[in-house]
Amino acid sequence: MKKGKKAVSLLSGGIDSAVASAIAKKAGYLIYGLSFDYGQTHRFELSSAKKLAKHLGFANHIIFPLPLKQFGASALLGKGRIPKGRSKDEMQSGIPNSYVPARNLVFLAIGSAYAESIAADAVVIGAHTLDYSGYPDCRPEFMDAFQKAVNLGTKAGVEKRLIKIWAPLINMSKVEIIKTGLELGLDFSLTLSCYDPDEKGRACGECDSCVIRKKAFQDIGKRDPGIYR
Repeated sequence: MKKGKKAVSLLSGGIDSAVASAIAKKAGYLIYGLSFDYGQTHRFELSSAKKLAKHLGFANHIIFPLPLKQFGASALLGKGRIPKGRSKDEMQSGIPNSYVPARNLVFLAIGSAYAESIAADAVVIGAHTLDYSGYPDCRPEFMDAFQKAVNLGTKAGVEKRLIKIWAPLINMSKVEIIKTGLELGLDFSLTLSCYDPDEKGRACGECDSCVIRKKAFQDIGKRDPGIYR
């Protein structure tokens, strides 16, 4: 890889985006972080994103205001109750009401615009299809389709300076993701996975994201450094 390659990393403050960022850093990219303040009920995750950006040595970190809450239509935007206490089968039975309409489509579009503006070579996203809650915008088919859109819809693409849409975790389980993060020296105490933390940032321990996280740490015999209420 030539010196000075840059990547925009979509950083939520959770495990997946943190590990994806660490992978990109190990691959030699200079990382420009992009987090979104979109009206999420778990806005405390942005505090984690700031800490992770510093921990991982990002070249820059932007928190982008994006008032998706005006649309509603998601428990993560305050419409309806966040699913809790669900079994694995229930999590995989359909798309839950925590789905935010077209969220990754919007995030990747803005990330691609940022990448093009700084002549970055990639946009990194922590999406994966194993141990997740059924979101359609985390699938490989979606990533492939968005890559084609970026190739066709940007000046960089037309000039063959392609911006890679990179989802390094796409086929990894949560256990594999956490193991990878540990191998890369990632401090998971800085991450927040919860959809419904309290005002002190303590995780609920019962939402889908918390349940998946806790089980993965248990499966590898490691203590989850997250703080639960």
